[in-house]
Amino acid sequence: MAFGVASGSTAAAGLVTAIIAGIVIGSLSGAPYQISGPTGAMSAVLIVLAQRYGLEAVWISGALSGILLFLLGILKLGRFVAFVPAPVISGFTSGIAVIIMVGQLDNLFGINSPNADSAVLKLLALTQHSFEINPYSLIMGLAVAFLILLWPARLGNRFPATFLAIILATAAEILFEFPVDTIREIPRSLLLTHHLTFASLDWISIEKYIVPTLSITALGAVESLLCGAVAGKMTGKPLHANQELIAQGLGNMLIPFCGGVPATAAIARTSVAIKSGGQTRAVSIIHALALLISMWFFAPIISRVPLPALAGVLIATACRMNEWHALRFYFNKRLFTAITKFLVTLIATISLDLTWAILIGVSISALMFLNQASHLTVSLSPVDPTRLDPVGKSDVEHYQNITVAYVTGPLFFAATGHFVEALKKLDNTHSLILSMRGVPLIDSSGLMTLSELSERLERHGAKLLFAGLNPAVESLLSRGGLIHRAPTSNVFWSAGEAISAAAKAHAK
Repeated sequence: MAFGVASGSTAAAGLVTAIIAGIVIGSLSGAPYQISGPTGAMSAVLIVLAQRYGLEAVWISGALSGILLFLLGILKLGRFVAFVPAPVISGFTSGIAVIIMVGQLDNLFGINSPNADSAVLKLLALTQHSFEINPYSLIMGLAVAFLILLWPARLGNRFPATFLAIILATAAEILFEFPVDTIREIPRSLLLTHHLTFASLDWISIEKYIVPTLSITALGAVESLLCGAVAGKMTGKPLHANQELIAQGLGNMLIPFCGGVPATAAIARTSVAIKSGGQTRAVSIIHALALLISMWFFAPIISRVPLPALAGVLIATACRMNEWHALRFYFNKRLFTAITKFLVTLIATISLDLTWAILIGVSISALMFLNQASHLTVSLSPVDPTRLDPVGKSDVEHYQNITVAYVTGPLFFAATGHFVEALKKLDNTHSLILSMRGVPLIDSSGLMTLSELSERLERHGAKLLFAGLNPAVESLLSRGGLIHRAPTSNVFWSAGEAISAAAKAHAK
């Protein structure tokens, strides 16, 4: 219910989403332990969308994201979600926690502040206007939040603090009739009065839903697969990523037509299910049926749940959703690269559209990776015959002017400049041996650079030899025409073999 309200919709929409997701997505998910429904992370995306374009935009974007998620699963692209670095996910998660907290300040204080497109702008709006805080709302919301945060874990496994807090807050509102806002009417139907219909689809201005759809799709895929990764470690059962995306897609295509909000796998609910002994998909289905029964038989009581209490639940959830163990690891170990990725993503999340936050975080990570990966080392070493097996004095001259270049690191577009500079001066060299056992990969730019080097050596009557190639690198060099086969092979297992072959060729 809290996530339904936080999404810009209603508590009933949150219940409908949890019920349909529990049955549809839970039945088809990529693992038996996945529990799906409305989540805090998704609500942070939806509240901005609802404020900017209205609730209908949430439904349309949710349905379109369901189609994209389904296609991602069908095309078996689930593994690409793993390309999002962990610090970026941590920054995104912490940013969403801030958005959730800021978004609940109205319900916590009992006020109505202007809508804003980001958490930063929302805070600025709160500071620029004067509001009369409702003390009953503030006390109730903080009491609920502290009860949830301070509730002992050993008791939480038997009786969830969230459930207890909502019961106490609702009982207090019913008994003492505090002047606070409540949920009010809860429909006893899975088809809400306001829902998406095919007639209401706005195909003419569909382009305005592209960015929100990508946001929901990206978040839904990342959070669902991340939930599966966490739960997989707890159970020892791996998640079938593509099947999970198919299930999420089908569920999210259906939910908007019932009036619900986009769903994704919920780490908290999945963890509770596993710790409670859940082992099959029946857990997700039974939890959905229990919610359905509650909607039918306890709607009058649920309608009296105070909104400040739901705000307290969301604030506590936001505090807990931060990946504190990961943040402590980054800062205690002084991993400045990870810290930079985390902070950039966090700031982008609370300041910009969430799709841009993910793109900025991934882009910064890619640039940092390229910077680290481009550290190619090239060590030039002329051959010293005295360090080889004993040779006659007449043979020493055959080993002169043979140069060995020990190359370590990937030879790709970002590293070719350094490679060319290191091999710029090769005076009086009749054989250059590239010892490339430390080169894991070469791209087209690296292949072109080696081709140009080979041509330059040939113009001066010198030869290019290779040693210690891994199969992938050797295959690409062969396709590029840089490798010669017997009897004039220029590829050797070790630098020593290449040196001996170069000396023999020079003796002839």
